[in-house]
Amino acid sequence: MPWRLPTTEHFSRPRHEVRAVIESTQTSSRGAWVTGASSGIGWHLSLKLAQAGWRVAASARREQQLRELAAASPEDAVRAFAVDVTDAVAVRVTYDAIRDAHGAPDLCVFNAGVYEPAPITDFDLKRFRTHVEVNIMGVAHGVAAVLSDMIARGRGQIIINASVAGYRGLPNGAPYGVTKAALINLAETMRAELSPGGVRVRVINAGFVKTPLTDKNEFKMPALIEPQDAAMRIMRELDGSNFEITFPRRFTYMMKCLRCLPYRLYFPLVRRLV
Repeated sequence: MPWRLPTTEHFSRPRHEVRAVIESTQTSSRGAWVTGASSGIGWHLSLKLAQAGWRVAASARREQQLRELAAASPEDAVRAFAVDVTDAVAVRVTYDAIRDAHGAPDLCVFNAGVYEPAPITDFDLKRFRTHVEVNIMGVAHGVAAVLSDMIARGRGQIIINASVAGYRGLPNGAPYGVTKAALINLAETMRAELSPGGVRVRVINAGFVKTPLTDKNEFKMPALIEPQDAAMRIMRELDGSNFEITFPRRFTYMMKCLRCLPYRLYFPLVRRLV
């Protein structure tokens, strides 16, 4: 959940190109699709799902990391797809390939995202657009691909990885925090509308997790946890009923308290962070 946002390399692929990197023939009772699976939470969550017997479709832009994920997983547990989530057609083609190989997934974790520092005095439209395209539209493309099948089946679970950075505006938090606030709002709307039909929608609002992105932070990150710990906490919540999956508890509780402050108290407090 950093609000001093480090630069992340934006890996690109040819438009509309999707390639299955690793083949899989494993059968299991449940299937999952995890985006942003080449590192961090996505990588470890995909691994833990595979170890728990799920059929995992792991997608990201970086093929080598996907191969390493498949090699680290139980044999034939993972099928990996190189795809750029900003490409709506490619995401749809990927979903169709996943459905053809395994059947429609029971669980979709939309986790892909970018994170780059952006003080508001250095407002950069290209940076802002990249965050919107990856963090918001990347999720929207996934939702658009899977939603009609889940509604028709009357079951399924969608988990959107947002952040406590989306709770309130934070110094140096745009555009990352802006996109995470949008994802929280989207998940709330989806939960309200889809729950009666059997489709569960959840949101992950985590604090600081040690990933290649947060490794670039030059400030002390309170309550920093390892990505495998974050993945295990998510795994424990998969069959739960709570809308929000949040950790570590004490840090996220503090952020929730900030969300409740009136503006006259909130702004003087956060100005101290600048």
